[in-house]
Amino acid sequence: MAEAAPCYGWYGDDFTGATDTLATLAEAGQRALLFLQIPTAQQLASAGSLDAVGIAGATRAMAPEAMARELEEAGRFFATLGIGLLHYKCCSTFDSAPDVGSLGAAARALRPHFPNPCLPVIGGQPNLGRYCLFGTLFAAAGAGGVVHRIDRHPTMSVHPVTPMGEADLRRHLQAQGLERAALVDYRSHEGEGGRRALDAALAGAPEAVLFDVSRPSDLAAIGALLRERMSAGPMLAIGASSVAQAIAGFPQTPKAEMPKLARSASGGNLLALVGSLSPVTRAQVELAQGYERIAIDPARLTREPAYLEALRIEALASLEQSNVMLITDKPAGVPAETGKVAAATGALLRAIMSDARIKRLVVAGGDTSTLAIRALDLWGLSYRSPCTPGAPLCRAHSDDPRLDGLDIVLKGGQMGTPDFFNRVAETA
Repeated sequence: MAEAAPCYGWYGDDFTGATDTLATLAEAGQRALLFLQIPTAQQLASAGSLDAVGIAGATRAMAPEAMARELEEAGRFFATLGIGLLHYKCCSTFDSAPDVGSLGAAARALRPHFPNPCLPVIGGQPNLGRYCLFGTLFAAAGAGGVVHRIDRHPTMSVHPVTPMGEADLRRHLQAQGLERAALVDYRSHEGEGGRRALDAALAGAPEAVLFDVSRPSDLAAIGALLRERMSAGPMLAIGASSVAQAIAGFPQTPKAEMPKLARSASGGNLLALVGSLSPVTRAQVELAQGYERIAIDPARLTREPAYLEALRIEALASLEQSNVMLITDKPAGVPAETGKVAAATGALLRAIMSDARIKRLVVAGGDTSTLAIRALDLWGLSYRSPCTPGAPLCRAHSDDPRLDGLDIVLKGGQMGTPDFFNRVAETA
């Protein structure tokens, strides 16, 4: 008997967010695997029977034309698999712009393959401190931090590439080409109110429907509505991992405390690469203990091959003795230099990993994670255990036996508790 097709697909606009969705699905009991590019037939066969298939991309940092080329191919792949719902996974803070990481460009590229009349946009993820009320997005500053309207958020309002200057997500989407976005507000999520509100919203044939999310129970109500609407054909949905939470389900009562990470099965020490400039991550670095720290001058790294080689030698020598943390300084040319620095740190990581024996790799920073992991000879990631909300512990899949099975944690700049780097080293 032929295996059933996966019913859920997701495309992550960066690697850190893509792993959060992987964890959400796996913890809900789904057989899920995240590929690092469109998989080959052999890689699909190696993955075995799957309920959910993901692709980790880099569209968050792309111009609309490049996004269109990348997502057209991805959309065809997912449609060929017979996916019922394709989730375009964006950052939970929705940081994007008309010229970089445009959510409208993503919708235009993927919608032809998933033409369901309902294109939902899920506007919050409470377990990460993200809330959407009357179409307005709010986000906590760090784990358990003060909640700010997104255009007044101390980090996201001044993001170096895609600063969030508009808190009304309908206006934010409109600026990116989704000009008619209807709203189902959070008051509709109880009883039959949601069905009536969605029917009314769709009567106007909007390009997208934005759903408020004020609390975890809202997601269960939204999921029920979307599953009903999937009968009209393959559906595209946009949002953070809350899309997966709505469709697949998740524990609505937070755990009293985070469980311990799964213990590493390999030898060596831990290597951490910190490219994020977020104050949350930098505070985590200040509290980290037990690491040999190596500062990286980004200007020299992008221009001097000899400097990269010197860093490689220093890192390899330090890894023989202890855990190592590579920390990039703020590049002088932000935002123009950000991509170059991330690519250069990826090249440095590849050079170190070609000779290093490590038991766990941790990368902090969205763009840094994407380009660093792409620099390695990996083809997929699967879920191992919780680590911190938004950044799970994953297992690497590679045809290189030195990399296959490696522990990897990819952390966005805003994610994690203050003791993140200490916690991630506990079982390494």
